[in-house]
Amino acid sequence: MPNEKPTHADAELLLKLYDLRREARLRQARDWFFNKFAPKSLEDMMQQAPPGSDENAFMRMVTSYWETACAMLNHGLIHEDLFFETTGEQFMVWVRLEPFLPEIRQQYGKSAFQHLERAAKRYEAWMEQRDPGRIQKFRAMLASRTAQTAR
Repeated sequence: MPNEKPTHADAELLLKLYDLRREARLRQARDWFFNKFAPKSLEDMMQQAPPGSDENAFMRMVTSYWETACAMLNHGLIHEDLFFETTGEQFMVWVRLEPFLPEIRQQYGKSAFQHLERAAKRYEAWMEQRDPGRIQKFRAMLASRTAQTAR
């Protein structure tokens, strides 16, 4: 797929995903996830987003949205270059969860966030090929932002 041109169907699906991100409750969840949610462990995640809370719903909305979008990408339903050129938020979600993913998988099963992980690794390689060093800078910026959020 990388050498093929995106199709109208690719564009339509990407626009549909974008439209879903504009839904008011998901926008609220995304705002919370990126500005207030900064767990360092599964236990910390459960404290910041306890079951039954709005925060837990927000966390599940954001992570399940991106897991679904990345599943579509991983199954070849969306053109990879088009997806990566127009999104980056999935990588931000990945960076938040990556440090304690083994704990998450121990608790919830080995397939937890498998699509997000696969897409994030591909995004890193894709970005490094196009702009060497950018991912390292992006990770540093996200780490700084996460540290500020945790305060």
